[in-house]
Amino acid sequence: MLDDLKGGFPVFVRSFGNGPEPALLLHCALAHSKIWTPLALRLSDRMSMTAPDMPGHGRSAPWDRRSDLHDQVTAIAKDCLGDGGHVIGHSFGATVALRLAMEEPDKVRSLTLIEPVLFAAARESDADIFQNYLDSAKSFGAALDQKEWALAAAEFIRIWGDGRPWETLSEKEKSQFAVQMPFIRETQPCLVADANGILTEGRPEAIGCPTQLIRGGATEPVIAAIHQTLTRRIPRAVDTVVDGAGHMVPITHPDAVARLIGEMIQG
Repeated sequence: MLDDLKGGFPVFVRSFGNGPEPALLLHCALAHSKIWTPLALRLSDRMSMTAPDMPGHGRSAPWDRRSDLHDQVTAIAKDCLGDGGHVIGHSFGATVALRLAMEEPDKVRSLTLIEPVLFAAARESDADIFQNYLDSAKSFGAALDQKEWALAAAEFIRIWGDGRPWETLSEKEKSQFAVQMPFIRETQPCLVADANGILTEGRPEAIGCPTQLIRGGATEPVIAAIHQTLTRRIPRAVDTVVDGAGHMVPITHPDAVARLIGEMIQG
């Protein structure tokens, strides 16, 4: 359904499952709530899941730059969380999930961060890997700066896609990804420079709920450095690797990810 009350923004919200444990699912950039279907089906007897489409994604309204982007998506997530539950986020959605656990500590029962792309965190663990990532993404950043949206989309898919080469995508997919690039540009201050202060001293350290970080064994090296920082700073955090998986691990390896989430909510 389309709901105007989620953070004051017109948001499409999808529901999965009928289990006893409430949960919030926050998808990655360039995706939508339906992408959670394989994972949600495997958890449907344990969880009742709410999954919003981020602004400019899926069936939600286009992003209108009404405020800071990360603030807006976090406000949407807070409304969707309601009285509380388990919070599961992937990529950009995982950075929002992380912030949610800091700002709504009494409502987040457990936290699952799947490859959070908070690049600024990598600098704390390995400055060389952080710089290597910035160097590898220079052409992507330049395309964003110059508003060359199709080129930016191709570069984004090269780094963070599901393994399919850009040339093999349909024209509809290419066009859709290009249209979403202004949203991606809006994420950069938060993800690269921590403009929203997610890593401010004391914030990750105050998270008290059980926390797991999940990453693919074949993902970008910067992710391991991000996980290292967050695992060190979040008191009850553990880091888990899914062998053979890349950045899209919750989609490509739903059995493994569902098992890890199931074990945490039981334990």
